[in-house]
Amino acid sequence: MKNILVIHGPNLNLLGSREPGIYGSVTLKEINEELLQLASKKNASLQHFQSNAEAELVNRVQLAAQEKIDFIVINPAAFTHTSVALRDALAAVDIPFIEVHISNVFAREAFRKESYFSDLAVGVISGLGIAGYQLAVQYALDLPVRS
Repeated sequence: MKNILVIHGPNLNLLGSREPGIYGSVTLKEINEELLQLASKKNASLQHFQSNAEAELVNRVQLAAQEKIDFIVINPAAFTHTSVALRDALAAVDIPFIEVHISNVFAREAFRKESYFSDLAVGVISGLGIAGYQLAVQYALDLPVRS
């Protein structure tokens, strides 16, 4: 069975009410429920985790290696542009991942164009709204299980 982990960074717990013109009106709970359904259709395990704290996100990535997670989908949110610690954790566990952003970070403020993760990621999905999560999970589901 394939094991996928979806990680949501800071402020994503506010989806649905936070700047709906940028992030839409769908809640994080709704996103997670949809991703769980997508995974279950392929007989895969999907876990999700959200935190506003960098250390908790780092700890969760490290735990993923012990849990034999096959693939990570991560929206590092604001930590995209600041977190060497989270980058180092992803590099250390050597689990393939896709970086997801709901908004098009390249059409926003200049600082949002810089990512500490993109060069390590299998791919980056930016600006497709919550469909970015769905596409990333579908990609992970279609990959062969790592041996």
